[in-house]
Amino acid sequence: MAQTQRDKSAVSVASSSSASLPSSAPPSAPSGERWGSAIGNLGELGANVESLQKLLARKAVFVDDDVFSKASLAADQARSIKVLDQRVQSLERELDAAISAAARARTEKRQAEAAQRAAEQRAQDVTKELENTSRVFQLHMEELRTKQQEIAKRDSDIKFLAGFEQLAWFASGGGALQEKQ
Repeated sequence: MAQTQRDKSAVSVASSSSASLPSSAPPSAPSGERWGSAIGNLGELGANVESLQKLLARKAVFVDDDVFSKASLAADQARSIKVLDQRVQSLERELDAAISAAARARTEKRQAEAAQRAAEQRAQDVTKELENTSRVFQLHMEELRTKQQEIAKRDSDIKFLAGFEQLAWFASGGGALQEKQ
């Protein structure tokens, strides 16, 4: 029966291909070559289809519906497993990337914390230096005030002694001599 169906399809293909050729007008040279090539291709195609049918008829395995459904289910499961395996591999790559990013972030955090501690230490050192400089400045200011007070006291002592000397000079007669002159 399969052989008769193949024969009928081959006859219908041949009759339809010959019916499609224009019979009234002779084809021109370029289109005639194309039609000839197309008909040759159709002939080769028919031969290929026949050889495929023969190959399928010899190699085909017929199974009942239960075996086919089990095989189909196994094939579907194999495809699902393959897709899931690819997804697992993709997720593993993403996880590795996330782990690497987290490790880089931890390293950067440690470096930032170390830099912050160093900056805080430097700030404390600068603050201590400023405090020390301020103390030294205060001590110098107190010393300058003390020196100024000593200078002012000695200046007043000098003025007092100078006034006392003039008074003694006047008292000794130096002022009388000047009056006479």
